[in-house]
Amino acid sequence: MAAIGSVIDGKYEILKLIGKGGMSKVYLAMDKRLNKQWAVKEIEKKARDKHNEVVIQSAIAEANMIKKLDHSALPRIVDIIDDGNVIFVIMDYIEGEPLSKILDHEGAQPQDLVIEWAMQLCEVLDYLHTNNPPIIYRDMKPANVMLKPDGNLKLIDFGIAREYKEENLADTVNLGTKGYAAPEQFGGKGQTDPRTDVYCLGVTLYHLVTGQNPSEPPYELYPIRHWNPQLSGGLEKIIQKCTQLNPDDRYQSCAELLYALNHYEEVDDIYRNKLKKKLRQFCFVAGAAALSLAVGITGQVMKIQTDNDDYNRLVQMAEKASADNNKIDYYLKAIDIKPMEKHAYVGLIDAFKNDAAFTVEEEEQFKKKINAHLVEIRENPGYADLAFEVGKAYWYYYDYGKSENSDNQITRMKSSVQWFEDAVNYGDKNSDFYEMATVYRDIGKFNQDITLQIEEASDQGKYKPYWENIKSLVKMIEENPDESEIVKLELYKLTMYSVEMYARKLKLDGIKENDIRAVVQSVKKSTSNVAVTAEKTELIKNDVINRFEPTEKAIETAFRNS
Repeated sequence: MAAIGSVIDGKYEILKLIGKGGMSKVYLAMDKRLNKQWAVKEIEKKARDKHNEVVIQSAIAEANMIKKLDHSALPRIVDIIDDGNVIFVIMDYIEGEPLSKILDHEGAQPQDLVIEWAMQLCEVLDYLHTNNPPIIYRDMKPANVMLKPDGNLKLIDFGIAREYKEENLADTVNLGTKGYAAPEQFGGKGQTDPRTDVYCLGVTLYHLVTGQNPSEPPYELYPIRHWNPQLSGGLEKIIQKCTQLNPDDRYQSCAELLYALNHYEEVDDIYRNKLKKKLRQFCFVAGAAALSLAVGITGQVMKIQTDNDDYNRLVQMAEKASADNNKIDYYLKAIDIKPMEKHAYVGLIDAFKNDAAFTVEEEEQFKKKINAHLVEIRENPGYADLAFEVGKAYWYYYDYGKSENSDNQITRMKSSVQWFEDAVNYGDKNSDFYEMATVYRDIGKFNQDITLQIEEASDQGKYKPYWENIKSLVKMIEENPDESEIVKLELYKLTMYSVEMYARKLKLDGIKENDIRAVVQSVKKSTSNVAVTAEKTELIKNDVINRFEPTEKAIETAFRNS
């Protein structure tokens, strides 16, 4: 077992144990060179243990399989280290929580959200299936799907994935999770193929939308409306087709399943139209129907008016409340009444930031409210403004992974990328924040991707646009006299970090020494002029000032032979 604080291969410092299985453990580690967090999977080697030998081979095969893949919903493998008694696999550290944990805490998930997740999973499975040779995942279940802070999914654990071999008549090993696995995964019933993953995904969707674990009694996949009559008949038919025992009766590919998911309401409309037709055959009391309709409309109008009044009252109470916990409580109640309105979400984010920290617990509260309605909210005109504010909350205030010895600035930037992406995609190019959101997004993406690009020696040319974005953001922040001290100081810290870390790379990309020095001098002056009003910002300011000397040395070293 790797000791906490030990350093692997002179690069990866073990911070803590974050998971373990039968023959392996997973640690959170810090790359001492790049100031980046990785997940480190440790597999013990026991020569006399035949079963363990299989695990080692599987782990190496898994790592080599993932290394050649490139998809945003798949983890990246960056290093495989044989350390004698153990093998270490260095991979992306995925922030978030598995869907199984969300099910344990919250139960069945909203139908629209499950369908959005299903589409993401269809896309990544289709990517695997269309590789050459195709890769069959074989272990789709909520525990193997991570929900990231940005709302996107990541597929993990390729321990039993395999390449499809056309000449094989059947799989040689029975593998899969009871309740989720397709019949053909248990040997003697043919080779697993893309339709196997269709089955596993169908069972996963069943669990997510009903909250009923297929690995527990009654061990039977009832139609989803058996558990909740309000669910879509179209989605019910899709899940039933996915989970047919005979692979020939299922969707034959994830692309075909994705098309069905995009049109699930059309299937449901047919069902509803049949019900309406039967109803019309038995009901001809037009006057009573008209009266009922009038009463219903009147009642609906009155309900809308009441909801509007209650919503506005709660928002006003939140704005007047002096204690942050009261503000948060009022905003959460307002969101429950009108979950499509952005005003309460923005107020909630502001209340979270009042103590200069956006905590993991606060993030969970926020995600629980917005994720249930994210598909619809994205269609609202004000969504881009909201996404921009959420992105800034992650960028400057998110405290996940922060410790006394480790700043989480890279984690914060990575967590914010999708929100700034939404602000750009759903925003108006003429809006006040559009340009700034684009810069935030591009800086975040740079820090998200640069480590792997360095490892693959494909980073040349990436630093010049990054530097121009840093300069643009510094200019935009300094031109806003109302910008908060924490926003300014965090940006100055990022600028110093970037020069200190990438001075030589900036030079190679054609950035002039006088350009870099001009920005550094401007940041130094601006840092000195920031009047801090809190202990947290005083610490950040001191951190920036402490970077002055090493930043100057980095510039001098990079341009020494110019």
